[in-house]
Amino acid sequence: MNRQTLSRRGLIAGGAAAAAVGLTGRANGAEAPASSWSASKRFTTINGLRMAWYEVGDGDPIVFLHGNPTSSYLWRKVIPQVQHLGRCIAPDMIGMGDSEKLPDAGPRSYTFLQHRDYVFGLLDKLGIEDNVVLVIHDWGSAMGFNWAALNPDRVRGIAYMEALLRPPDPEYDPEPSPFFRMLRSERGEKAILEDNMFMQGLLREVGLYLSDADKAEYQRPFLEPGESRRPMLSWPRELPQGGEPAANDKIIRDYSAWLATNEIPKLFVQAVPGIIFSVKELLSFARRLPNQKTVRVYGGHFVQEVSGEAIGRALRDWIPTL
Repeated sequence: MNRQTLSRRGLIAGGAAAAAVGLTGRANGAEAPASSWSASKRFTTINGLRMAWYEVGDGDPIVFLHGNPTSSYLWRKVIPQVQHLGRCIAPDMIGMGDSEKLPDAGPRSYTFLQHRDYVFGLLDKLGIEDNVVLVIHDWGSAMGFNWAALNPDRVRGIAYMEALLRPPDPEYDPEPSPFFRMLRSERGEKAILEDNMFMQGLLREVGLYLSDADKAEYQRPFLEPGESRRPMLSWPRELPQGGEPAANDKIIRDYSAWLATNEIPKLFVQAVPGIIFSVKELLSFARRLPNQKTVRVYGGHFVQEVSGEAIGRALRDWIPTL
């Protein structure tokens, strides 16, 4: 089996480091039992498909949005620190976690806009209306920033980490890394749908921080090779390069410009050494956002697995100030 070798900066240049290492491998083919976290989830139907979410607490909503290739399970160390402060809601994006897979999935499935329809639909159905705190990561950050830009009067605060931002410089369009170029080619189908590269990347980055049960829970939605793993491949293909996909490029540019001018309170959880914000242009842009507090925690891209409790404590101290 071939291995893709890439530098950390090269991965960032390709985009949002949905896997912080470019290593291939196969998931354990054994069936993984559902975790107690999974057993605690709630379900509803959005656009004809079942969506899952984890919920605990009462009061104003605190919404946690995950990215690729994770699920609401990413937030299990964070939420206990703040569940006394509000109604904590952590969805599983469609086709991920315990949310249902799209029927007849293929290369044009699981676009950002499709995911957005399901996540926004779920938030509407759950009555997420006012005084919303968003806690967001990876592609969940794009989802959350976009929702906030469309609903600014409903947002109480935004906490973000390893997030998708675009500096205002029109010339800023990093060359995609060999890894991301490969994912956009036919070879990407084998790398993700057969070899499960993204999931193995997650496990190799933070494996020492995961129990066997944790690893099994992350792998469980993607044990079957083929289209069940399509979300993990579609996400990196949705990352704008050279202005394409045009809709996503406009969304990210628009909300980045909006963030640079609005006064909604923000908490920038900077992972150190991190992945995305180890790029100086992105870090400089993030640091300049107005009405923002910054905290630094140890970790790479999947920082919640390394410093989840610390992130939770930072949120616990910040949310009451809003």
